[in-house]
Amino acid sequence: MVNEHSLTVSLEEFGLSKYEAQAYVALISKGTISASELSYYSDIPRTKVYPTLLKLENKKLVIISKSKPIMCTAIAPEDAFDSVIHEQINKVNAMNTLVSKLKKASEESRKSRGSEEKRYYQLSANNVLNQLRKMIDGSKSSIQIAVDQWGLGLISECKEQLLSVNRRNLDVKILVPTTLIGSEAYRTIPDGVKIRASDVVQNCFIFDETELLMVSDENGKGVNFSSTEILGNNQSKLFTNIWKNAIKTESLADMTKSESQEIYKIIKIINENGLNHILNSIIVSKKLDIDMIKLLEKNGVNLKTKSLDDVIEMIDAAMQIMCSGHVNFDANNKNITIESKLNSGHSLPWVSILDGYLQKKGYKTRIVFQNNSTKGEKTHIKITKN
Repeated sequence: MVNEHSLTVSLEEFGLSKYEAQAYVALISKGTISASELSYYSDIPRTKVYPTLLKLENKKLVIISKSKPIMCTAIAPEDAFDSVIHEQINKVNAMNTLVSKLKKASEESRKSRGSEEKRYYQLSANNVLNQLRKMIDGSKSSIQIAVDQWGLGLISECKEQLLSVNRRNLDVKILVPTTLIGSEAYRTIPDGVKIRASDVVQNCFIFDETELLMVSDENGKGVNFSSTEILGNNQSKLFTNIWKNAIKTESLADMTKSESQEIYKIIKIINENGLNHILNSIIVSKKLDIDMIKLLEKNGVNLKTKSLDDVIEMIDAAMQIMCSGHVNFDANNKNITIESKLNSGHSLPWVSILDGYLQKKGYKTRIVFQNNSTKGEKTHIKITKN
């Protein structure tokens, strides 16, 4: 059984107050309960419960009903603490930058004293590509790559080497900016190489978690750190953390760059605004009545000009990326099924977009929502032409 006290203490280390941590752990354990029940289960004084709930709501950790008695529900941990995880990753990035500056200061100090120690190889821009190809060929177990546009251009010229390591079943992962998905260089990467999208700010190539090649996007020069276990392990762990939160790209493999970018734009809008709008709408009016099509149009995405098949294909790709979901259209029975392997309302924004689109196109819709704690969410949209 999970020790609730240890969970509370851990949450306090992430910045929550004692009462906030006790309340969140109690809600995770008990599900949707009233404020008075929360006071009982969390051992928080009744006079402190509502102020504590308001603070948790401001931190986007709970949902509070507008009805009486007040009911409260915890936001799922994987959603609630996403921003905290990114904050920790940013701290690691900042620490890496600080260590680099301190190392530079140390080296300059040694130079001023007449001594210099080098544990890396500097590469001219002309030699970087050859060195990269050699390091890919020489890798034994894994390759982890984070690149911007410059670095992706280098990778696109290493197709033969990547095909070779694929045949040896090496684990090859590449992080690229979302703006490069579907680009010409992106399409040269062989099948079998895993690609995800993130806000990449450097060109870093990690081989077998020990050897590093870092390349400047300003002048193309590189630095090869050879057999540096500590540095390699640290960079590999940082890469792994970013990879876990990066956006999957498999569903966009056959799309053009413009189609891919439009889907990522929709995902960004939904991530920033969609789910909160939908949940608030349900709490207040008990139905999905928010105009998601208008929300997308305000942010430069117009779905009304597209066919139903195109919209279904776009939402299917977006759901594969965001929640391992799918959209299926049974034309004979006039039924659209939206499935998500994740609960907690992950599919609701996409259901609302489809429903809004269909109504704008003159269809009459009827929505049937199913929720299974072990199998995820499933929604059926029955459509008839007005």
